[in-house]
Amino acid sequence: VQLQASGGGLVQAGGSLRLSCALSGRGSSISVMGWFRQAPGKERELAALINWSGGSIAYTDSVKGRFTISRDNAKNTVYLQMNSLKPEDTAVYYCAARRTGSPLGSYDYWGQGTLVTVSS
Repeated sequence: VQLQASGGGLVQAGGSLRLSCALSGRGSSISVMGWFRQAPGKERELAALINWSGGSIAYTDSVKGRFTISRDNAKNTVYLQMNSLKPEDTAVYYCAARRTGSPLGSYDYWGQGTLVTVSS
């Protein structure tokens, strides 16, 4: 399984971006997809996750109401729609996938990261 993230860029505060994560390989082996982010000098954090088959979704508090995670199983792609962006959303965003049967909270595959920069 390989993950290819795209869609990052420079945007002004209040603007929007949509990130995409294309999964190649055995998508049927995946149970959960997540979007992580790592801001300069900070720990990596989980921003949003989605269950691959059932659509259960969760967000970290700081992005609730602004970010929307979704999936297109036919295209093996997960999206992160980011609205009302703030300078504190500036980070490298990574998509990740958990294999079915892997421990809760673990992620087995990682994309290369895409940089989101929000200017004030």
